[in-house]
Amino acid sequence: MTRAANERPAIERMAGIDAGFLYMETPSVHMHTLKIALLEADEALTYDAFVAGMLSRLKRLPPLRRRVVEVPFGLNHPVWVTQPRIDVPHHIRRHRVGGPDNPGSMRDLEQLIGMIASTPLHRDHPLWELHYCEGLEGGRVAVVGKMHHALADGAAANALLANVTDVRSAATPEAVQEEYASTDRLPSRLNLVRHAWADAAAQITTIPALLLRTLLGILGVVRERRAGARSPVPVLHAPRVSFNGALTPLRSFATVTLPLGELKRVRAQHRAAGLDVTLNDIVLAVTSGALRRWMADHDERPASSLLAGVPVSADERDAVPRLGGNRVSNLFTTLATDVDDPVERLRTIAETTADAKRINAQLGSSILADWSQFTPPRPFAAAVRAYSRLNAASWHPAAFSAIVSNVPGPREPATVGGARLADLFSVGPLVDGIGLNVTVWSYVDRMNFSLLACPDLLPDVHVLASYLPDALAELDLEPPAAPAETPRRNLA
Repeated sequence: MTRAANERPAIERMAGIDAGFLYMETPSVHMHTLKIALLEADEALTYDAFVAGMLSRLKRLPPLRRRVVEVPFGLNHPVWVTQPRIDVPHHIRRHRVGGPDNPGSMRDLEQLIGMIASTPLHRDHPLWELHYCEGLEGGRVAVVGKMHHALADGAAANALLANVTDVRSAATPEAVQEEYASTDRLPSRLNLVRHAWADAAAQITTIPALLLRTLLGILGVVRERRAGARSPVPVLHAPRVSFNGALTPLRSFATVTLPLGELKRVRAQHRAAGLDVTLNDIVLAVTSGALRRWMADHDERPASSLLAGVPVSADERDAVPRLGGNRVSNLFTTLATDVDDPVERLRTIAETTADAKRINAQLGSSILADWSQFTPPRPFAAAVRAYSRLNAASWHPAAFSAIVSNVPGPREPATVGGARLADLFSVGPLVDGIGLNVTVWSYVDRMNFSLLACPDLLPDVHVLASYLPDALAELDLEPPAAPAETPRRNLA
């Protein structure tokens, strides 16, 4: 049988950057991401109908049929094996939030999501779960998607979402679809070893060009420093705060929604005042303001600023959407939590982040992914597990204080199986030593902030989330007489 031109093989070597998320996982560090869809009540939306709809779309969701197979002796990165079928009871699970006489609130849902986030995914199945959560106020249903970061980053997750949802505009491009071959048979140990050596030999030939690109990038950064650019962010010098330390397996989750129009209006105000600020800078400043108030509540007043690790896409601007894998880099910037004046705080964040972006561009956004190809699987994973087992993250200051990311989501109202998609939230994982992740996904006219924390380090993440609206208000140079929209914390 002839394969279609765009069909991909059933067995494929994992990229180093994807495999790295597997190596970073320990019993207390779970490397899955969460996507939460809130669906309006609809008579046609039942658990059985939802399961049938997902199964009918599996062809359009190839990463959901891929499982990890390790290479003997860790000779190379694992391989993906695409299977023709999935174990439905394992992957799709049903929950009731609240009871018949007391419908579940958003807070109830958040507590359930924290529990879902607290358990790892099983490596002997494709690395994802869907949790169908019914019983919410107004008859709404929440679908919590739990997907390993090795499968997809934020950009790929957006493309996968396009293959599940339907939008109203006929002008919207068709959802991404890739054809994958599949197999019921796992590769033999002999084949795994043979192909591991062959792929390793091919990888080695790329080292000279990679060394040259890395050297040129470093020289570009040195030239920029000599030209008088600001000093880089002092990574590895974040102040000690209570939510930086060795993680435990537990997770807690909270959300808050802010109007996208308000963030854009605040950005326009500061641009009109002469500050070149982006929407990402506003997100960082809002997070900073909330953290300042939270730290004041807990009598934590570090002398220097908290630092943020910011995941950034390494995709080309006009790249074809992809359904899996990671093309992501990281930059590090200040949260300017040591600056009292909100406007000056935003200025410091904007200037430092702009410098970090220039450094990232000089080095090349793909340099991290390219070097990760040469990560030795067994030694790296063993070192990570030992570090976690010894609680070593509590022995030293964290490299940075919190993860803060902003991913553009759908701009049009969408439906899932005929039910209106009322809202959409997403959050990434924690890494050892960093007990807080703030992920922002926009949906239509809203900016949805999702906070994931380790409750043994940060026990009141819902309180921190409640400070975000006031943190936005203090950046407003011309507050409106009456707010256009009240930040939402419930399902009513």
